[in-house]
Amino acid sequence: MSGFNKARELLDGFKGDRYLHGVDILARVGPVAAKLGARAALVADQFPGSAPFVQEVQDSLHAAGITTVGMVSGAAPNAPREDLARIRAEITALDPDLIVSFGGGSTIDAVKAAELLRTLGGEIEQYFGAGLVTKALAESGKTLTPHVAIQTAASSGAHLTKYSNITDVQSGQKKLIVDEAIVPALSVFDYKVTFAAPRSLTADGALDGIAHMLEVLYGLAGKPAYDRIAEIARVGIDLVVRYLPVALREPANAEAREALGLATDLGGYAIMIGGTNGGHLTSFSLVDVLSHGRACAIMNPYYTVFFAPAIQKPLQLIGGIFRAAGYTQADVAALSGRKLGVAVAEAMIAFEKAIGFPATLAEVPAFTDAHISKALAAAKDPQLRMKLENMPAPLTANMIDAYMGPILRAAQTGDLGLIRLAPTV
Repeated sequence: MSGFNKARELLDGFKGDRYLHGVDILARVGPVAAKLGARAALVADQFPGSAPFVQEVQDSLHAAGITTVGMVSGAAPNAPREDLARIRAEITALDPDLIVSFGGGSTIDAVKAAELLRTLGGEIEQYFGAGLVTKALAESGKTLTPHVAIQTAASSGAHLTKYSNITDVQSGQKKLIVDEAIVPALSVFDYKVTFAAPRSLTADGALDGIAHMLEVLYGLAGKPAYDRIAEIARVGIDLVVRYLPVALREPANAEAREALGLATDLGGYAIMIGGTNGGHLTSFSLVDVLSHGRACAIMNPYYTVFFAPAIQKPLQLIGGIFRAAGYTQADVAALSGRKLGVAVAEAMIAFEKAIGFPATLAEVPAFTDAHISKALAAAKDPQLRMKLENMPAPLTANMIDAYMGPILRAAQTGDLGLIRLAPTV
């Protein structure tokens, strides 16, 4: 079975009829959405070439008997709190019984958070963490308005997941809501929307998809769900490694664009099975200087070395993918321990360099030592504790400086030798 067909099979098993995905499927949104509500607020991103797609969504809704009660502009990158407040206020004024979002991960995340605040009240800070929305809904007896999430970027998988990332722009810190209650009622991704995506968004999004699969794979090493995530990661990471260079050379290559859409969707599937860890945790403190996918891509090779003795089986899988694609000559099947971790990390870095990504934090304009201090402080925040707990060798807050500090210094300089191995292995 081809990687494409296997990816489709996995996604169909994951979401079934709650997910419309493929090429040229926007016209199918209305009939399915009509089962969820009749008065829709449409929250839409505006980007070059988006207008015909938004119109196609509106036409499909109207043909199915759904009234669009108003249009709301989407969120800026990283879903700033200011955009969250605006979207919440505008949706509240429209009082819909259905919310349709059309946008990238930031807009979808902002809509998830806006609707929970509209329904439950309070401040967003009280919902950061895991399961707090479900708890509040149970205590209040309320339900969230159905959300149809239409993805426009091969990246975060936000249309498929229980996550909402919200950023305090003033402090440059991102925080996370994790809750099954905010999973969209219907997910949609027409991969044709991505065909004109700019180079930076294409690369950042694809590497975000790799980070989702990679970090969950690492975190589930030796656990019951490992075989399932290994299959997802094998298919999805291979699609990115093979087809991202093609999409960057040939932006209109439909096969490559669909491959990246399928792969990043598998990334969304991955983070519904297990949680992300090191790369994502650090990325939350770099939002003022790096896109999310790029931050994760820079950090994950260094966490790979840190975790190496605890993730030998995942490293054989990942190393095999990069070796087959020509990014390492190392005989990964014959290596073990730290040496295997270093070989895989170097292959990941070679891939990043090949697509024009920075390999170290020092190469990032505006990065300073203050970002390291901020990342170390954020890692000790109880609201982000889940990222530590998801690590294959979990850290506690009092271990952060001793173990994460060297990882960040290695990522700054590119010196893998600075990394201490995880303490429990």
